[in-house]
Amino acid sequence: MKFTRKRKWLIGAGAALLFTAAPSFAFFGVGDIVFDPTSYAQLVSQLTTLESQYKMLQNNLTHFSWKQQWQTTLTALKNANVANMFGETAGINIALNTNSPSASLTGWKSATVSVNSNANTYLAGQPVGNDRMSQLAMVEMSDSVSPDCLTAIGQYRTTRSQNTTANSTLAAQEVDGTDTTNTEVEQLNLLNAAESQKMTETQSQGGLQTCLAAQMTVANMQQRNAAAQDLNTAAFVQQQRAANDVSAANEGSTWQNYIP
Repeated sequence: MKFTRKRKWLIGAGAALLFTAAPSFAFFGVGDIVFDPTSYAQLVSQLTTLESQYKMLQNNLTHFSWKQQWQTTLTALKNANVANMFGETAGINIALNTNSPSASLTGWKSATVSVNSNANTYLAGQPVGNDRMSQLAMVEMSDSVSPDCLTAIGQYRTTRSQNTTANSTLAAQEVDGTDTTNTEVEQLNLLNAAESQKMTETQSQGGLQTCLAAQMTVANMQQRNAAAQDLNTAAFVQQQRAANDVSAANEGSTWQNYIP
C-alpha cells in the first residue's frame, strides 16, 4: 500500500505528538503498568515532608529520663521567737509570724518609748521646723511604717508556708521523667506555672522592699536632722563668740550660755 507524501507527513506528526505530549509510558506493551515520572516525584516529596513532620513530633514527645540534676531545695523560714520577759514585746512574735496588723501595732507600742502628756504640752508651743518638732515628726513616721513592716514580714512568712505544697508539686513534675508530664503541652503548662509562681514571689518580696525603703527614709531623716543640728550649733557658737569676746583682756566677764 502506497502513501502519498501528505499522508506520510500527517502520520509522522501524529506519532511524534503521541510520544512527546504525555509523560506516562507503558512497560512491556500496551495495557501494562503505566509509570508517570511527575506523579512519582510528587509522591516522593510528600513522603519526605511526612517523614520530617513525624521526626519533629517524635522529638517533641521525647522526654528527659534524668531531670533530678535540675532539682533545687526551697529554704524554709523558721518562725521568729522574740523574748518577752515582762511584756515589753507583747504581740511581736505574732506580728512576725502571722498576718496580724493589730498584733503589729500592739507590739510596736509595747516595745517603744511613748511621748507622754508632759511632752505634748511642751511640744505644743514649739514652732514647726525646729529640732524638737523634727524629732516628733521622725517618731510619728516611724510609728506609722514600722508596724506595717512587722505585718509585711508576718505576711511573707505565712504565704511562704502556704505556697510550700504548690512549689513542691511543681518541682516534682518538672523533674518527672515519665511520659505523663513530658508532652509538649504539659511542658509548656509547667513553664507557665513556674512563671506564675515567680511573679507571686516577686510581688511578695516587693512588699518587703517597700518596707526597707520606708525604714531607710526614717533612718535618713534621723541622720539628716543630726547633721542639721550640728550646723545650727556651729552657727550659734560662732555668733556667741562674736558677741562675747573671750580674749585675755575680757576674761573677767563670764559666758553663761556657752555651747561647746
